[in-house]
Amino acid sequence: MELRHGIGHNLEQFLHQLFQVLLVGLTIGMTRTVVPALAESDFGVPKNSFVLLSSFVVAFGLVKGAMNFIAGRLSERIGRKQVLSLGWLVALPVPVMIWYAPNWNWIVAATVLLGVNQGLTWSMTQTSKLDITRLEERGLTLGLNEFSGYVGVALAGIATAYMAAHFGARLGILIFGLTVIVLALVLTQLWVKDTLPWAKAEAARHAPGATQTSRPRYPKGISSNPSTREIFMLMSWRDKRLMALSQAGMVEKFVDALVWIFYPVFLYQKGVSLPNVGWIIGFYGFVWGGSQLFTGKLSDRVGRHLLNVWGMWICGAGVAAMMLADGVALWAASSALSGFGMALLYPNLSAAVADISHPAWRGSAIGIYRFWRDLGYGIGALGLGLAAHFTGQMQAAFWFVAMSMFVSGAVLWRLGEETHPGLNPAG
Repeated sequence: MELRHGIGHNLEQFLHQLFQVLLVGLTIGMTRTVVPALAESDFGVPKNSFVLLSSFVVAFGLVKGAMNFIAGRLSERIGRKQVLSLGWLVALPVPVMIWYAPNWNWIVAATVLLGVNQGLTWSMTQTSKLDITRLEERGLTLGLNEFSGYVGVALAGIATAYMAAHFGARLGILIFGLTVIVLALVLTQLWVKDTLPWAKAEAARHAPGATQTSRPRYPKGISSNPSTREIFMLMSWRDKRLMALSQAGMVEKFVDALVWIFYPVFLYQKGVSLPNVGWIIGFYGFVWGGSQLFTGKLSDRVGRHLLNVWGMWICGAGVAAMMLADGVALWAASSALSGFGMALLYPNLSAAVADISHPAWRGSAIGIYRFWRDLGYGIGALGLGLAAHFTGQMQAAFWFVAMSMFVSGAVLWRLGEETHPGLNPAG
């Protein structure tokens, strides 16, 4: 039977994958508000120990980055569904470890497992949807993917804040986390299909000599069956376009690391209640997620490049505005501004990578891009932790991140190009 590409032809499977990424977002979101805000009172982190507080996100970023690298290559060998199932199995101990945690080291260890889970599951939900959709739906596909995931992150942050207020931080996370992870495991086994056959069918259509209307601007000088080392070199420095996209992906994670680590602490120390902290940070996630419903599709019409560059700069402006604002309404607006910047860049950096990565090795290319991108959690968390430590002020971390976003956006503007094959085709 011929495998057909397109959201309409694969709607049921597309919706199953969207729900999976919602569950992925809920899983990471359960740690985003409660754990940092209560690190001192519930988990024994000394006050103003900025580097120690950042350590769990450093660990998360290093592990998730490595797992993205592995997941892409592994999925081309054993299939997407197997990798997704493995990711959910790894997550099972996480809420139990947070519930039991006698000290902060247990939180770091739980976050390491969470990094493995996120690297395997989020990579696979994204890759699977790209497998079954058409080229002209790529921006929309990634927009819907990230919308679903980051709405999940925002919902979990708010839900766990209320559950922590009612049940206590540990029990609230235990109940919420186990419910989400067990549901995800069951649904993966019952309804998710392996989409690797769709990727192979697309690769056959892109073989040399095949008839195409708009051929993407694939990198030159790469073999038809490249090694992992070859793809890694291509993504990291050999192709300046892919290098520019990878560095932008890495630096934008500085913002997410800041929101995860210091936004809750900053707001809680300002006297904001835990549920209101959840709502302020939730605006970042809701605007990020909701806006991607149109920013991804918009890039299918007007291109990726300028949306990515302006997204970097707007997101950095939102971080800077957080320091200049005062009061719940202005903090929420600043949070939302960063969320909108993320919505412009987040699906479209991935879409740009997918545009110029051949279907035969797209899974590996996306995995390596996501390796560099999520390594930004570790590098960013360490950088902002050190900035706060050496200045003795949390605000230094915010300025470090804002400036990094402006500089990275300039690099992307200078070295990148439009990748949409319909707007800038090869030849």
